[in-house]
Amino acid sequence: MYNAHKIATIIDAFLLQKGNETAIEYLLIDSRKLLFPATSVFFALSGNQRSGNHFVKELFAKGVRCFVVDKHFQIETNDSCVEANFLQVPNVLAALQRLAAYHRNQFNIPVVGITGSNGKTIVKEWLYQLLQNKYRIARSPKSYNSQIGVPLSVWQLDNNHEAGIFEAGISRMGEMQKLQPIIRPTIGILTNIGAAHSEGFANTEEKITEKLQLFNDCDALVYCKDNLQVENQIQAKFKTDLSSNDLKLLCWSRNQANVFLEIVSVTKQTSSTFIEAIHHPNWPQNESDLSENISIEIPFSDEASIENAIHC
Repeated sequence: MYNAHKIATIIDAFLLQKGNETAIEYLLIDSRKLLFPATSVFFALSGNQRSGNHFVKELFAKGVRCFVVDKHFQIETNDSCVEANFLQVPNVLAALQRLAAYHRNQFNIPVVGITGSNGKTIVKEWLYQLLQNKYRIARSPKSYNSQIGVPLSVWQLDNNHEAGIFEAGISRMGEMQKLQPIIRPTIGILTNIGAAHSEGFANTEEKITEKLQLFNDCDALVYCKDNLQVENQIQAKFKTDLSSNDLKLLCWSRNQANVFLEIVSVTKQTSSTFIEAIHHPNWPQNESDLSENISIEIPFSDEASIENAIHC
């Protein structure tokens, strides 16, 4: 259970004012989305137009009693918010991320972390549909994959969950190192690498390298081996001796047989696609007697959906 004092300790905040101690269950960043004031902590994030500090009195009047504020926040001498807890930090966003990372570390369950240029949300939703009947899963709502969205997504984890599926989106260098400790995936999926969100990177190799940071502590990584840039970056980062590497590279290919999942054929119909594959569970040893022929049919025929389905 969290309260203002525990949160202050986790995020290393200065307790500017100690008020009534209540249990905290919800993270609030938008004053317009207040639902449970008594058990919410408001993170006063700074935007391009206004600082979140400006909404403190409004939210206090509505019942919020715990606030994370920045160094510019001041308590006025005639301030009526005497029952509030004010936790002051140098960087409110960093504090939000730090709290979410702490929360993630309380759970020893499989967590799937998904990143890439395209397909993140679709793969997340399809995986959820495939697994929801077997596991109680927490997942990113909608496309919550940003520096703010990821902490809010991971905060959903509770003791009832048996797995998590979270996506991470980045647009510039230095962002993934902030998201990786929050998701800390045990299983990684690298989706399609394309031109989307490339403005913040010098080149494609730099973008791939940054995205791969999400998988630093993974047990397994799913990706398409057919993209040579991706393959080269993965081999450079995670070593080439797969037999002695703790990370299992669960690669698939439509052009190569020496992979974990060998795509044998892709047959498109008008509004569906039939995919045949051979699963090599012991790859890279590839003991043929353990190989398994599998096939699926999906109600799509576009290349993006085919790639997303194979990832799943």
